[in-house]
Amino acid sequence: MSHFIKKALTDIRLNRFLNLVTIFTISLSILVASVFLLFFENAGRVIEAWNQGGRVMIYLKDNFTMDMMPELKDRINGLGNIREIIFISKDEALDRLKKEILFNSDFLRTLQENPLPDAFEIKMKSYSSLEEVEAFAQKIKEIEIVEDVEYGQGWLGKFLKIFTLFKITGYAMCSLFFLVALFITSNTVRLAFYSRKIEVEVMRLVGATETFIKAPFYVEGILQGFFGGVLGLVILLITYLMISSGLTQNLSSYIYFDIRFLSINTIILIIFISTFLGWFGCYLSLKQILK
Repeated sequence: MSHFIKKALTDIRLNRFLNLVTIFTISLSILVASVFLLFFENAGRVIEAWNQGGRVMIYLKDNFTMDMMPELKDRINGLGNIREIIFISKDEALDRLKKEILFNSDFLRTLQENPLPDAFEIKMKSYSSLEEVEAFAQKIKEIEIVEDVEYGQGWLGKFLKIFTLFKITGYAMCSLFFLVALFITSNTVRLAFYSRKIEVEVMRLVGATETFIKAPFYVEGILQGFFGGVLGLVILLITYLMISSGLTQNLSSYIYFDIRFLSINTIILIIFISTFLGWFGCYLSLKQILK
């Protein structure tokens, strides 16, 4: 096995340009695929976080009184799938608004009466889909004293649409780049084979087996795929560190913004796929050459 590795490394060194082009092409394909996987993982965690405990705000009509609270709580609890109900009075809501506004607004100081409604904040248990939350919100809207229900349906619906569009685009782009990487890899192996055609013919004349002849090419393809995958992940990691640090500094004061890099299992899977990509490109090329 060491003989085949040494032979493959020698071929890579003698054909630096072709092998660098192949490694770079594979790394570019892996980089594109990894970007989409990074988005999918982080977007999946956002959706999972919502699934494990969404929040619903219930805004009550002006004729709500504290005497209605026990009956209203019982009706809401009767709908099920609720972890906690918190009552927020209009005065408390106004105090929160004043604290959340960075500058002491003249508008708030000149208010003669509180325009905010009484509300309930509901923390839900896990649910299986956004449709389940929509059905839950619709049941709450049917209660007479309820004015409106808010559960982030606007941004969450848009986010899910973007997520679906990005997923379709990701599959298409990854497929295209993988095909390009396969084409470049197979042609690199083809050129390397023709540069050693005389050597291959001599090995056949002295009785070398097909496995002995093909093995260095397969090792070369595997090394190209491996180094290409590692290079693509290194580029992604550097880009991730630069972008995530900037986003964290800019947005940490306003929202909780948590972006994580690819998991260890995903990194191992990507390196395996890139290595297989190098091997498979070699396999396709040798299959056509050595018919």
